Amino acid sequence: MNPIIHASISDQISGWYDQTGPILFYVVVWGLVFAGTGLFVGAFIPFITGDSLVFAAGLVAAGAQGTHAVAGQVNIWVMAIGVGIFAWLGDQVGYTLGRHFGRPYLDKRKGAWLHSAIAKSEKFYTAWGWWAVVISRFMPWARVFIPAIAGISKMNYYKFFSANAVGALAWGTGLTLAGYFAASIPAVKSASYGIAAFFILASIIAGLRSWISNRSTSSL
Repeated sequence: MNPIIHASISDQISGWYDQTGPILFYVVVWGLVFAGTGLFVGAFIPFITGDSLVFAAGLVAAGAQGTHAVAGQVNIWVMAIGVGIFAWLGDQVGYTLGRHFGRPYLDKRKGAWLHSAIAKSEKFYTAWGWWAVVISRFMPWARVFIPAIAGISKMNYYKFFSANAVGALAWGTGLTLAGYFAASIPAVKSASYGIAAFFILASIIAGLRSWISNRSTSSL
């Protein structure tokens, strides 16, 4: 990742920390991660509820700014495991809502780009099943829709539970730790930045595409 991007993300999230303190900082990060899939927020602002947020939280935990106010006060293991748990909880809520309300839960969403994303997610789920739940956690937008689609499709609860646990914990703990290692261990900075940059840029590009598409649809 470009050092300027690294600094920008870390500056913003560290600013949150300065305003909230360590306990509330955990709550804000975990709450946004949960809302991304559990409350459908990630369909509109994936870069605030997804990869960028999680990676930056790892940077803050490592004291990336080099300030005594940050370093050592956000425990990386508490943050990383918490992100994984709340990512899992968000997906479980999405699955439950989809299973309870059925197809209308998705059909009521407005916007041509949303319906296009849902259709693509459905094809992906139909083709890959259990693995779609795992892999979609690393895919902007798909991570929002796949849990509900699995619920609507009446996927076996225990199969979804296991796939969700694998995907959410791998994504949540993995990307948070990548941010931490990128800031604290020079030997793995390049690899950590490369992994994070891929997912963060994917989120940003997907967000811009959907925003442009939505504006175009609204102007018709």
